[in-house]
Amino acid sequence: MKREILILQHVTGQPNIVEFKGAYEDKQNLHLVMELCTGGELFDRIINKGTYSEREAASIGRQIVNVVHVCHVMGVMHRDLKPEHFLMVSKDDHSPIKAIGFGLSVFIEEGKLYKEIVGSAYYVAPEVLQRKYGKEIDVWSAGVILYILLSGVPPFWGETEKAIFKAISEGKLDLQSSPWPSISASAKDLIKQMLTMNPTKRITAADALEHPWLKEDDDASDRPTNSAVLIRMKQFRTVNKMKKLALKV
Repeated sequence: MKREILILQHVTGQPNIVEFKGAYEDKQNLHLVMELCTGGELFDRIINKGTYSEREAASIGRQIVNVVHVCHVMGVMHRDLKPEHFLMVSKDDHSPIKAIGFGLSVFIEEGKLYKEIVGSAYYVAPEVLQRKYGKEIDVWSAGVILYILLSGVPPFWGETEKAIFKAISEGKLDLQSSPWPSISASAKDLIKQMLTMNPTKRITAADALEHPWLKEDDDASDRPTNSAVLIRMKQFRTVNKMKKLALKV
């Protein structure tokens, strides 16, 4: 808890990261006061909007990758990047997004290999499963979110956590089946580089921000994405919410 507060104090004020106002303690509780984000979770906003283009996906992708970049420059590894940890600041159509969920984050120690298995199944990098990893895991998780933004489903799928981990370890990336044929080669190129199995060969957040697809004058098209993508995204969200409720019970 103290580490989370230290990290929030450290990264607050950076673009696309939730602002931390202060921490206050009484006899029973520790209160964290944070920026109010009224726009809801990222995926819910996309689904409710009903239409959405590759260019919009690139704009969201740029902000997500920017969070990874800012964290890494400031010596922080997030370790739990997932769609639920990105909130819209307001209900405005062009609202920026803010990252939250720094409970598993750590300060990066030079040369240290981390061993704890952390994060949420779909977004876990293969090297986390091998218990030897560094900050490259955040780029992988951002790549998974980008894949879902474009296709509506996660790249590595399974009915159980064990099956998901097996799919991640095998690393068979599908960029052929629908809707991928209608998605730009540039987007697919970036996803391939972000979801590279070998962390030493994986693109860095700084280099990803320079990728043509994420640049302001990007290669992304304004054509609305296939409606099936939004339907699948909605199903994926629903399944996750059901799992959460079941676990709560």
